[in-house]
Amino acid sequence: MFKRFIINPPVFFGAIAVIGLFLAVGVVLPTRASAVFSALQAAILNSFGWLYLLAVGIFLATVLLLCLGRYGRLKLGPDESTPDFRFTSWIAMLFAAGMGIGLMFYAVGEPMTHFMAPPTAEPRSVAAMREAMTVTFFHWGIHAWAIYAVVGLSLGYFGYRYNLPLTIRSGLYPLLKERINGPIGHAVDIFAIVGTVFGIATSLGVGISQINAGLNYLLGLPIGLAIQLPLIAVIMALATASVISGVDKGVRILSEANLVMAILLMIFVLVVGPTAQLFRDFVQNLGLYLDTLLLRTFNIYAYEPTPWIDAWTLFYWAWWISWSPFVGMFIARISRGRTVREFVTAVLFIPAGFTFFWMTVFGNTAIFVDTGVAAGALGTAVADDVSVGLFKFFEYLPFTGLTSTLAVLLVGIFFITSADSGSLVVDAIAAGGETETTTGQRVFWCALEGVVAASLLVAGGLGALQSATVASALPFTLVMLALVWSLLVGMRADLAQQEAHAAKPYIPSAEPATGLTWQRRLALILHAPTEAEVDRFIATQVRPALDQVARELSARGRTSYVVEEESGAIALRSPAEGMRDFIYGVSRSAQPMATFSPLSGKPECRYEARTYFSSGGRGYDIMGMNREQIIADVLVQFERYLQLVHSPATQLVHGAPEHERDPPSP
Repeated sequence: MFKRFIINPPVFFGAIAVIGLFLAVGVVLPTRASAVFSALQAAILNSFGWLYLLAVGIFLATVLLLCLGRYGRLKLGPDESTPDFRFTSWIAMLFAAGMGIGLMFYAVGEPMTHFMAPPTAEPRSVAAMREAMTVTFFHWGIHAWAIYAVVGLSLGYFGYRYNLPLTIRSGLYPLLKERINGPIGHAVDIFAIVGTVFGIATSLGVGISQINAGLNYLLGLPIGLAIQLPLIAVIMALATASVISGVDKGVRILSEANLVMAILLMIFVLVVGPTAQLFRDFVQNLGLYLDTLLLRTFNIYAYEPTPWIDAWTLFYWAWWISWSPFVGMFIARISRGRTVREFVTAVLFIPAGFTFFWMTVFGNTAIFVDTGVAAGALGTAVADDVSVGLFKFFEYLPFTGLTSTLAVLLVGIFFITSADSGSLVVDAIAAGGETETTTGQRVFWCALEGVVAASLLVAGGLGALQSATVASALPFTLVMLALVWSLLVGMRADLAQQEAHAAKPYIPSAEPATGLTWQRRLALILHAPTEAEVDRFIATQVRPALDQVARELSARGRTSYVVEEESGAIALRSPAEGMRDFIYGVSRSAQPMATFSPLSGKPECRYEARTYFSSGGRGYDIMGMNREQIIADVLVQFERYLQLVHSPATQLVHGAPEHERDPPSP
């Protein structure tokens, strides 16, 4: 039998409608659409460029504050959670999902373009060399990754610590509370899907143009739709196969393989190029980047206006912001169990550090070649067509055919990893945060990305839709600023509760399973509950107990309700204005079995009915309790919650005066 699609209908159908509308405009009226979108992009950058620049500066300052301060010890998940992926796999997926195709496309193209036409220096001068590499570092450095980190950190934190769906709307929970499930939340998620689909489509267009240029160079194939459309079909078929296998297999394996090949290609250029000079250049580039970091962060050329800032820096900032739902959602998906400090450090500095060295190796070598043996020919080729710049660059190095072939392969795999990881992210948003959906859904979104990319290429509207994607960054910039504020509010509340609990521990909660007879406890020790047994326990014991408490709390003036959450979890929620909601949830959890377990049959894992709370604190197994014992445990946690939120350490965080707060229930 076919599994039913898991979708959030307003978001799913709303996103499809908007995508269809934009696509119809681009296909039916490509010339007029191009003019309209281009004019819209110019108007937005001219009027709101300062907002992009200021917002990105705020994003960078925020993530650095969270990393270096006391917030850094908080986890993206419960306190006892562990990372889902080993560190090297995690880094590889971060790198591949973020800027893979762009690194291949612009590694030679951007430094050479700035060298030929720098913002302030004399073209093709020593000053132009310095400025070209400094600007390239600035555009591809920690500012870009700070944008991704804000979205990824916000979604990972509220998704895994608050047990909210892994969608953009969840990041606004401390500000909107239950209103995130209404029209505002639907609109935010629709916008994220639309921006992601068109962002991926434009990136795929860039990738296909470079693959076509490489095949033209290697095999003499013509450049045009006759080659590009079959290429899209083949590569999207491979992406579909990867996305079916899921993050644990397809995306991870491709990301790791691509990272290895990219490093090998970079090492080759480093060895055959001016090796010693490149290391000197790298140190110099870092120094120039750090020296001008603060000024460039806020330099909008207000007193000496130049179209360069619109064409490059503001374009990049808007582009990264429009891509942030995709990359942020993906890195949140793979970062459960990481601490805030570990997350920010890895996301902000490791990919950026690799990118800096990559740009130095390719960019400085290209400038070295152009000012030497190429005698300006390489710069001219890049100025004519950026997509062929990398292959023209390889002409001046040994093993041209081999390196060009490897470059085409790298772009193809980057193409696949962008498509399949993007499909997983879009599918999760459209499904209301569900990460375990049907194969058909993931294939649908992957195919849609290919159709959009192909349609835009046929219509000639790729540039127009790219402009529309950049323009869409303006409202999402405001959403991201709200995510920053929401993240700070949530983290401050968590720290305040932790500190209040540390200063005044509540002893009764230390024994959650009191009431079990010693015979029952021994039986649980010697028996590993199955998945079905835990589900049955949650349905027959936990659910009735939570329903009973919810009815009693509501009858006493404290609105409460029981909700079923993903993966069979169930939770009692009691919303509260001006403070953290009370949550007592129970979910099925698989725990690895000890090597020398006394259990018969030696099962690989044992299943637990594990609690979770709004603070993300450490939960415990309540399997075996009866309804009265579960109710007693809920009351213990509710009393503890009231003590914490009314303590002096948390009153300032939650903002409501003491006399305006709900009184403790009798």
